[in-house]
Amino acid sequence: MFQHVFAEMNDMLDEIIKSYPSAEGLNKQELLQKWNLLKRMSDGMLDEWLMFEEKMSQVREREMDKPASLEPEQEAVTALPELHLEYFSRGQGYFKLQMYRQAIMQFSQVVTDHPESALTRFYLALAYLNLEQMAEAGTHLQQIMYLKGSPRLKGLVCNALGCIQAKLANPEAACSLFAQALQYDPTLTEPLYNMEACRLNRGKLQYANQLTTLH
Repeated sequence: MFQHVFAEMNDMLDEIIKSYPSAEGLNKQELLQKWNLLKRMSDGMLDEWLMFEEKMSQVREREMDKPASLEPEQEAVTALPELHLEYFSRGQGYFKLQMYRQAIMQFSQVVTDHPESALTRFYLALAYLNLEQMAEAGTHLQQIMYLKGSPRLKGLVCNALGCIQAKLANPEAACSLFAQALQYDPTLTEPLYNMEACRLNRGKLQYANQLTTLH
């Protein structure tokens, strides 16, 4: 399921190798940004793989691979069948590469078949938000609030809605939504950061840093 992600990363790296020696000015800066993005992704994947291997080792040591002990995990997987769709995994790959228009195309296909998928709609909303398309982002975020979802997801949705209000220069409405996000999940750090950013009227809003904790 990760082949397309590595294919996109390899294409981006080939572009850097080919163009960087003769690049100048803004073009050179863009290639450096792509290089830094690839490096962060590569380091992150390595860290996640090492953590995964460590967990696998613990499972083997505790003999947790018996069918009876895996029933909760199996139920969790079958509860979200869209996670196994090629469109979903491609969308995630494009999202991680910050190719938001391509990600929107893939996630939109998933929503067509699974309109009740709160997680897919959240990805869609964040992609639109990164493209500064507030109305489209807000539509999906509002729909999520009527779907089944964990308190953490609802908290992140309120945080994202607060970011939209902040971008629309409505700090009071934004802070109210950030507070609501903390009511859903007090462990979230993004709403606290965003509240302070609104109070000081400076700083970059955060709305996707904890996305990986959802699944």
